[in-house]
Amino acid sequence: MTESPEYDLVILGGGSGGYAAALRGAQLGLKIALVEADKLGGTCLHRGCIPTKALLHAAELAESVHEAGSIGIDLQLGGVDMQKVNEYKDGVVGRLHKGLQGLVSGRKVEYINGWGTLTGPNTVTVDGTEYTGKNVLLASGSYSKSLPGLEITGRVITSDQALQMDWVPQRVVVLGGGVIGLEFASVWRSLGSEVTVIEGLPHLANNEEEALSKNLERAFRKRGIQFKTNTMFESVEQDDSGVRVTAGGAVYEGDVLLVAVGRGPATANLGYEAQGIPMDRGFVLTNERLHTGVANIYAAGDIVPGLQLAHRGFQQGIFVAEEIAGLNPVVISDDNIPRVTYCEPELASVGLTEKKAQEIYGADEVESIEYNLAGNGRSQILKTAGLIKLVRQKNGPIVGFHAVGSRVGELVGEGQLMVNWEAFPEDIAPLLHAHPTQNEAIGEAAMALAGKPLHAHN
Repeated sequence: MTESPEYDLVILGGGSGGYAAALRGAQLGLKIALVEADKLGGTCLHRGCIPTKALLHAAELAESVHEAGSIGIDLQLGGVDMQKVNEYKDGVVGRLHKGLQGLVSGRKVEYINGWGTLTGPNTVTVDGTEYTGKNVLLASGSYSKSLPGLEITGRVITSDQALQMDWVPQRVVVLGGGVIGLEFASVWRSLGSEVTVIEGLPHLANNEEEALSKNLERAFRKRGIQFKTNTMFESVEQDDSGVRVTAGGAVYEGDVLLVAVGRGPATANLGYEAQGIPMDRGFVLTNERLHTGVANIYAAGDIVPGLQLAHRGFQQGIFVAEEIAGLNPVVISDDNIPRVTYCEPELASVGLTEKKAQEIYGADEVESIEYNLAGNGRSQILKTAGLIKLVRQKNGPIVGFHAVGSRVGELVGEGQLMVNWEAFPEDIAPLLHAHPTQNEAIGEAAMALAGKPLHAHN
């Protein structure tokens, strides 16, 4: 066993949370060691956000070719070359990975590529070398979960295997109607697959505002995506020709079964329990300032209960670095972190649903408005249906922003500003929104909620 010099911060995990803490900490003059067993950038860059969005962009282009005729553009329909699609996807990932490596190197962060374990209250050990830190950040990320007894093998796959496929399935069954399941269902449908989604909860995107879920379900029906809600998985059989999935007493056949039932915390065999880190079902428990209650050990990202989003981990990594440096950063609650599902149509939200707001403030103390994108010129040009919904405290600030429609993920920034800065509809109503943009729909919704609707019925 050998010892390295002492660091101000030793980070276990080089994903969104870990590398953000490393870059911000180095910027603040801290001496940083960053330990990563796989590749710098973690799940988001290599097996999550970036490669899936590249596939979704390719799928959007394929869909556009098919729809071009309806607006008078006659394009020669061609097939999908998955090898070239994957080359494009991998190229995006590769360029971002190279850029991130340059950032870490340029900030003089010591990057240690190897399997690290927590072996003391201030020590991470990698391949027999101890790295000691005045502070330690646990940021070991997450993995694709399955169900008890459902083995990931052969034609039963998770998003990890789906991202490596060099062929387009003719028929696919997706188990799970959350973010990952919806995005892959959307990709495969755009590429020509027959898709069936199995979801145990009452709605697709069940955690979203119900108006968004219903709108999404209507759009999926129109696209020919089959889905079964309130339907529980029972079993799957597979052979060389495909899978037979039994759920809710019915059988669904496909070339593959995508298991998209969420992500679990990657905390096994890392020494956390042995050092007394408080755990619950594999998650690391912290206070609101991300401290574990043990020594100077913090945790960030997907291993901390709450939203499993790359940008949440990124923000938490920055938070921990600033906390250690004594800057007393502001806590941002999970409710006020923007959420986007990049299927077609997209879902975007930040803040409280109307139901949650009513639980907190009382049913009589909450107001809302829905602005239909049918009244928005840019949305008509894009041929998208959808809506913007704003939720406010009665005579108070906007506490929830919810949107569904093509490209509405790009609108969530203004939604985040409204909710986090506790804007009143009356504050937003006078602000100009460029015409014609989908952004105008936010202005119209705010005007309606402020009591002066123009293109909406109050």
